[in-house]
Amino acid sequence: MSIFNELQASLEEAVEIQHGRQKPARATRYEVADVKSIREDLLKVTQAEFAETMGVSIDTIKSWEGKRRNPAGLAAKVLATIQDDPKIYTALAAH
Repeated sequence: MSIFNELQASLEEAVEIQHGRQKPARATRYEVADVKSIREDLLKVTQAEFAETMGVSIDTIKSWEGKRRNPAGLAAKVLATIQDDPKIYTALAAH
């Protein structure tokens, strides 16, 4: 299964859980990602580029980098995946 299919399936499951139509199959906790390090050191992209690819606002990126908020749910999964394999970011940015 491709990462895109996995992410789509996760999102669809999250919607079903949110509406009470399904119970979570499992609870996965991700270590809180060092978003600034991932963006600057690993990917070498600007906050604007990273925000666009992640589908969030620049303010959200700033909040994550400043540790005022932590990425959760799908964002945490995507960041963990990017940290493990930076090529995933390139694939996401291309879409």
